[in-house]
Amino acid sequence: MTSGAEGEPGSLMRWFVRAHWSLRFLIAAALGVAAAFGQAPFYQPLALIFALAFGFGLWRAARSAQEAAMLGWAFGVGYFGLALVWIMEPFQVDAGRHGWMAPFALVFMSAGLALFWGGAFGAARRLSSRAFTLVLAWSIAEVLRAYVLTGFPWVSPAQVLTDGPASRMLAWVGPHGANLCLLALAWLVSLPAAGAARASVRLGQGALLFAATLGIYLPLAFAPADLTGYVVRLVQPNAAQHLKWQPQMAEVFYQRQLDFTAARGSQQPDLIVWPETAIPWRLESAEPALQQIAQAARGTPVVLGLLRTSAAGVHNSAVALDAQGHPVQVYDKHHLVPFGEYFPGAAWAASLGLTGLASNGIGFAAGPGPELIDLGPLGRALPLICYEAVFPQDVHAAPERPNFLLHLTNDAWFGAASGPQQHLAQARMRAIEQGLPVLRAANTGISAMIDPLGRVTDQLPLGVAGVIDAPLPQPLPPTFYARTGDLPIIVLLCLGLMAQIVQGLRSRRAQSD
Repeated sequence: MTSGAEGEPGSLMRWFVRAHWSLRFLIAAALGVAAAFGQAPFYQPLALIFALAFGFGLWRAARSAQEAAMLGWAFGVGYFGLALVWIMEPFQVDAGRHGWMAPFALVFMSAGLALFWGGAFGAARRLSSRAFTLVLAWSIAEVLRAYVLTGFPWVSPAQVLTDGPASRMLAWVGPHGANLCLLALAWLVSLPAAGAARASVRLGQGALLFAATLGIYLPLAFAPADLTGYVVRLVQPNAAQHLKWQPQMAEVFYQRQLDFTAARGSQQPDLIVWPETAIPWRLESAEPALQQIAQAARGTPVVLGLLRTSAAGVHNSAVALDAQGHPVQVYDKHHLVPFGEYFPGAAWAASLGLTGLASNGIGFAAGPGPELIDLGPLGRALPLICYEAVFPQDVHAAPERPNFLLHLTNDAWFGAASGPQQHLAQARMRAIEQGLPVLRAANTGISAMIDPLGRVTDQLPLGVAGVIDAPLPQPLPPTFYARTGDLPIIVLLCLGLMAQIVQGLRSRRAQSD
């Protein structure tokens, strides 16, 4: 950090400014790597806060807007490069065909997402010499990352806030408001101090860090969630992705799920949930299998993921079965994974024989949007298939408030390290933001019951075949964020940035006079 006044580099920053450009770039990237240790599987949020604080120091030391942009981009490359290393896993499912793409996928993804951060650094320096401008610009960059080109808000800074009292920020201001708070904290920690004020500033920064530590790491002091009296069975077959569609193994995994469904527990469950694409047959040819599933369930409703064909194409769907195995409700995934479930520029891509990596050469068609399914006495559920749990705006776009979120996913694509754990963290964020429980059935894990405060009340770990019968929590009243969504924070960020621009223009005029 610096030791002079705001914008005046101290000794460490003066050394940084004099260093060769390549060394400055590497230092910025290394700080980004350090920031990624805040995310799963490392779970060290303070590492993220300290690294973000040093990021503000990098910005202050930049000699121009162009250099600030390059340093911000390098910081982002380091951050996303480590946090998203799991992005290489899907290419290893069929390594002979796709393995060579894995490092390129990581490089291009990291470099592309880092452009948002580099743009924030450069724009903030061009607009103002005050580092608080970077707080606003960086927060806006994260908003843009959640929306532009269908969005990809994975590993946002706020994703580290799933435990402790600080997690309640998500219920009030959502992920973008929490990003703003984390970046403001990092900015305050990074403020330089000199002269007589030095001791007071450092004392205040220490108090802030102590409060942040308590807010992040202390247990959440709330009583266990009230229960509905219903029990949900979550089925986890542990079907490895490279075996999942092989005919002989597909039958093994199907039978495993049937056995789990038919297993007798301490009480008969009120709902049984299978994960995404749980069976190898499409809906239109799956009637015998669906009847078997209903028979194994002994009258209990079942929700499962499978593919289905319509006039629009092939859909990644969830169906609710009645006691006879009839699909009484169908939900089609609407937020598809670019390059995974479809190729942007579909007509052009199809002419080159390109389809989504996860679409088995067929490409998927998108459903109409968020929809609720009625599960009788349990209430109405908002289905989220895999990637859809990443987007708070999609949950907020539900036509009515559900009683719970129903997350069907196949995290076998993400490997067995950081990807599934980060995906679970995002499901927990959606629970906190909305005040709703989340029922999560994952093919290879982590299947979990999540209460409306984001706490995991029961789970099956990665790489385990099994079943859990978990009590269903009651939803909380709608949170402030559930009622307002992202609009208030976006308006606040835009007004704040406009104020910084006006102040910067006035300062320039005063200097020119």
